[in-house]
Amino acid sequence: MVVRFLLGFLSVLVVCVLCNPGPLEDVVVDRNFIPKVCPREVKMGDQVRYHYNGTFKDGKQFDSSYERGTAFSGVVGVGRLISGMDRGIQGMCINEKRKITVPPHLAYGSLGAGKAIPPDATLVFDVVLLDIWNKDDQVQITTVFKPEDCKRTVQNSDFIRYHYNGTLLDGTPFESSHSKQHTYDTYVGDGSLIKGMEEGLIGMCVGERRNIIVPPFLGYGEKGHGTEIPPQASLMFDVLLVDLHNPKDDVTIENQVIPDLCKRKSVTGDYIRYHYNGTLLDGTFFDSSYSRNNTYNTYIGMGYVIPGMDKALQGVCIGEKRRITIPPHMAYGESGAGESIPGSAVLVFDIHVIDFHNPTDVVEIVSSFKPEECNETTRANDLIKYHYNCSLLDGTHLFSSNDYENPQVVVLGANKVIDGLDEGLQGMCIGERRVVIVPPHLGHGETGAHGVPGSAVLRFEVELVDFEEGVPDGYLFVWLSDLGENLFEEMDLNKDGDVPLEEFNTFIKGLVAEGKGRLKPGQDADQIIADMFSNQDRNKDGHIVAEELKLKVDEDAERARHEEL
Repeated sequence: MVVRFLLGFLSVLVVCVLCNPGPLEDVVVDRNFIPKVCPREVKMGDQVRYHYNGTFKDGKQFDSSYERGTAFSGVVGVGRLISGMDRGIQGMCINEKRKITVPPHLAYGSLGAGKAIPPDATLVFDVVLLDIWNKDDQVQITTVFKPEDCKRTVQNSDFIRYHYNGTLLDGTPFESSHSKQHTYDTYVGDGSLIKGMEEGLIGMCVGERRNIIVPPFLGYGEKGHGTEIPPQASLMFDVLLVDLHNPKDDVTIENQVIPDLCKRKSVTGDYIRYHYNGTLLDGTFFDSSYSRNNTYNTYIGMGYVIPGMDKALQGVCIGEKRRITIPPHMAYGESGAGESIPGSAVLVFDIHVIDFHNPTDVVEIVSSFKPEECNETTRANDLIKYHYNCSLLDGTHLFSSNDYENPQVVVLGANKVIDGLDEGLQGMCIGERRVVIVPPHLGHGETGAHGVPGSAVLRFEVELVDFEEGVPDGYLFVWLSDLGENLFEEMDLNKDGDVPLEEFNTFIKGLVAEGKGRLKPGQDADQIIADMFSNQDRNKDGHIVAEELKLKVDEDAERARHEEL
């Protein structure tokens, strides 16, 4: 209040009161508005801040804090206020409105105060209380919500991210991180925050909400801050802790689910496929491989992913699940990533390892059943019949020969199946069952195939049903018995000196029927014989004569001699 009570005036007032034996009026208080909630009332010794309009009984105004644009601040009961105001504001609540009528002897008495207040003036103050605090106050902390699972709390030297709404004690807002759509990010305990806020944040959990009331001497004190926070203002913060880490933090791994059978663990250089859900520490979702219906595929330990993930993927088993918490200095740091990952954010990944392999891996073959008698086994160029089930290493079913009426039929070594399966089917006995693990570089590679993801390790359960022995590469027919002295004469069935296609076809099929020869399996016999005939009909006149007939083995030997020359 601009007009102060003068100590000299007190003695005069006392003398006057003693001279006047009549009863003296007391302060009259009209409570025009009382808040429903009143956690604290003004008492002697409190520091208060309030707005007022001061008038005489006729309504003429003599003073107003509103017109000056600054609320009055003072201590109750120490002579800083006129006696009537000291009495009139005691018991007030924040935001309470009072009309306080002060008689002259509790105001400025018979002397008045300058030109503004004449002698013996009754003063009327319309007051609204904005703030109360005491020099003995401490930071007031009220926990609004605290998560049941609170594994870690804020300590000095931690870096935190939090949202807040900041208001004065009367509810006047001065700042909000929500309106900026960005958390307030800071270290705790290094002096970056006002002392009261640092004290109020200590011990908080991620996800916890607190109401923190900071007295002025632990806030911005006598100077205030900018135009929004006046001097000697108590501050109230509604705080939500979003994130918490320490610069010394490392990657943490928890909630592990490890398969009972773990033959191999991942190492640097392995290529891994895994699913993940990614959230911030407060549970805010930012990414998921499941939503894209595609695993995340990468090499381990080679810098293709953030350092924390590179480290956390070491030593995992196929099928393992684990939760990985990565501090920002091992993730995207202060800059964050895109719109979903803010700067200095701790990241939480729930991962499921689908498979991994190394580029140096070979086909893994395990025989689950092998007949006691196994005299003949499959090899390249053989025509085989087999049943199979194909799945990913995590058990996801892909294909099965049981989906069709007949077993799968294929010629080995003819690029009819992926290289790894071709290798796994060689050396089998009829009736044998195997498990064949095929790494992607011997399977469908990085691009995958219809129904097969890229870079997928495949697991085949195969059973050999039957096979026909094949012929060497480049051959359409092989002899299984000794040749006669004159092959052309044997072939010339009607002994007319030339052999047309029909006669050649009959001759070759007869050899096959007698077990003296074998056609290349897996193809139409008539077409193979026609191709053989075409090779021998060198002048292409539709007939083979004795001069044209040459065995392939003889042709190959002659070609080799020419190459040597």
